[in-house]
Amino acid sequence: MPSKHCSFCGSPEREENPLIAGNDAYICSNCVVSAYKILFGEEESTSSGEFNPRLLKPKELKAMLDEYVIGQEEAKKTLSVAVYNHYKRIFKNLPDDDTEISKSNILLIGPTGSGKTLLAQSIARFLDVPIAIADATNLTEAGYVGEDVENILTKLIQAADGEIEKAEKGIVFIDEVDKIARLGENRSITRDVSGEGVQQALLKIIEGSIVNIPPKGGRKHPNQDFIQIDTSNILFICGGAFDGLNDMIKRRLGGNTMGFGQKKRSKEEEENLLHLVEPDDLVHYGLIPELIGRLHVIATLKPIGVDDMVRILTEPKNALVRQYQKLFELDGVMLTFEEEALRAVARKAIERKTGARGLRSILEEILLEIMYELPDLQGYEVVITPDVVERHAQPLYLKQKKSA
Repeated sequence: MPSKHCSFCGSPEREENPLIAGNDAYICSNCVVSAYKILFGEEESTSSGEFNPRLLKPKELKAMLDEYVIGQEEAKKTLSVAVYNHYKRIFKNLPDDDTEISKSNILLIGPTGSGKTLLAQSIARFLDVPIAIADATNLTEAGYVGEDVENILTKLIQAADGEIEKAEKGIVFIDEVDKIARLGENRSITRDVSGEGVQQALLKIIEGSIVNIPPKGGRKHPNQDFIQIDTSNILFICGGAFDGLNDMIKRRLGGNTMGFGQKKRSKEEEENLLHLVEPDDLVHYGLIPELIGRLHVIATLKPIGVDDMVRILTEPKNALVRQYQKLFELDGVMLTFEEEALRAVARKAIERKTGARGLRSILEEILLEIMYELPDLQGYEVVITPDVVERHAQPLYLKQKKSA
């Protein structure tokens, strides 16, 4: 038997939140309590008490991002200001002021594994707001086989535990948005032909409107009850690698030829021109102008070098080396990485072009045989040398001295 849902907030029937049945409709006890408070003049305290995200200052947001995201200083600063302005616009509207501040959505441009998803997830966690993450390549416009664009909002409501008010102040992160660029010159002909249609469908929810979505996700059907959600205050963050965009910017700038009196760009500068991106570049890439116009803030992320990759392995609160050291410690074993071994891991990740997200799989490969024997290594220190990383050599096993 299908589960029942509240016709107002879409929450499923639960023991702690029972439903009251009506004529072809249901209302949960939470909505009954909320309605009672609204009717008797207590809506002020209810709305402010139910959901009010922490409004962190840009410097506070940046400082918190620094604990989890290594490097990308400009991107973190740009994102912190944009997020602060977005939520300030919602919670600090001046009374009797007819100035309307438009919503600023964000576009993150950077190579795979440079930290786009991590930035969005970290921001949502710091602000304690729900977040929905979707892959643009799985989305289709209405009528095609695939996932409707509106299903992103269903995920957001689920992340908000069915609370519409909470979802309406959440964050939606859409990754790989570059993969739905429409066909143009120098674009791949293997891409989904409905890419422009998906952009048009995204535009409708990003710009801010009332959207009807099915309560349980899936396809829309006639005679189906819908949940209404206002997207005006939802922060949309789109991310993509935009392969080939750097070359387009280089052509626009005239290769390495600069004007009279200007210096020649270095090879490194030539390979990292994304910070000079302009809206016209994105139009030529294949994004429709209307969508670019809704993504007012553009932050670019740099490829991660060896030094930053080593810092990612060791410095953040959730650093992978720290995690594995803790796992080893639980079996009474000390895990140590030599500095050059860490650099070898970093180089391997860069060679594979997986960015920071490939670090875990590399460490798993290196440590698998050791972890297989781990319960029998109590009292030892395991030292990972460069040879272990590069040539699958045996690590050093050092017997720990017993403390007096």
